[in-house]
Amino acid sequence: MKIAIVGCGNMGMAFAKSFLQYDLVKKDDLLLIEKSSDRSESLKAEKAGVVVDTIGPHVGETDLIILSVKPQDFNSVHEALRAIIQPRQVILSIMAGIPIAQIQKKLAHPLVVRAMPNTPAMLGMGITGFTAAKEVDMTNLRKIENLINATGRSIFLEDEGMLDAVTALSGSGPAYFYYVVKAMIEAGKQMGFDDSVSALLVKQTMLGAYHLINNADKSLDDLIKAVASKGGTTEAALREFESGGLSDTLIVGIKAAQIRATELSKG
Repeated sequence: MKIAIVGCGNMGMAFAKSFLQYDLVKKDDLLLIEKSSDRSESLKAEKAGVVVDTIGPHVGETDLIILSVKPQDFNSVHEALRAIIQPRQVILSIMAGIPIAQIQKKLAHPLVVRAMPNTPAMLGMGITGFTAAKEVDMTNLRKIENLINATGRSIFLEDEGMLDAVTALSGSGPAYFYYVVKAMIEAGKQMGFDDSVSALLVKQTMLGAYHLINNADKSLDDLIKAVASKGGTTEAALREFESGGLSDTLIVGIKAAQIRATELSKG
């Protein structure tokens, strides 16, 4: 398979490196289009693929074109892409907020898949929601799913509208965890730990809790109860969280992210 990646920022390169790591594409068959001269030179030094700075006929020779430019930059590349796209090529967009119909219209091309990954994809531990135009056949869809899974895990959604919820829940989700971790580390500092000790205690706690969620045959409520003995320290903390409406605030915040994602997709 030959793949072109238009826009080689963190997410574009997360996909590129995962494809190479799992031998899903050869370096000579991976075309990296990066307009920034400094970034282009850096990619050439990494030898992560064939690096070019413009969209030309060579992009039309690939099987798959991945659009990973910033959404606001799509207007600066779509005309060049439209001029070279071949009927058999599939477009995979990981641009936030731009719906399939808009991509199809601007590229005059029906074969579009839209995906929303998150930043842990850079470590091969991401989760990506994806959907596709009805014109994309199952063979191509399975190939793309296999590629996406190189960056972690994926979930296919029949309803493109649910990608706004994916954006809010898992796309933005890492920031919510960082926010909680930051608050916990600050609490540790206020209780007398220095930065490094507090960070170690919190980060290892989060890592261990993640593995328990994944491996323990218990519900989240059961896991909470296993830590929160009646009248104990954990119960005191949880009582404060509840009285402060922490759970409700998180839910409202995540729904606000969904609303904003929907607004952006409508332009």
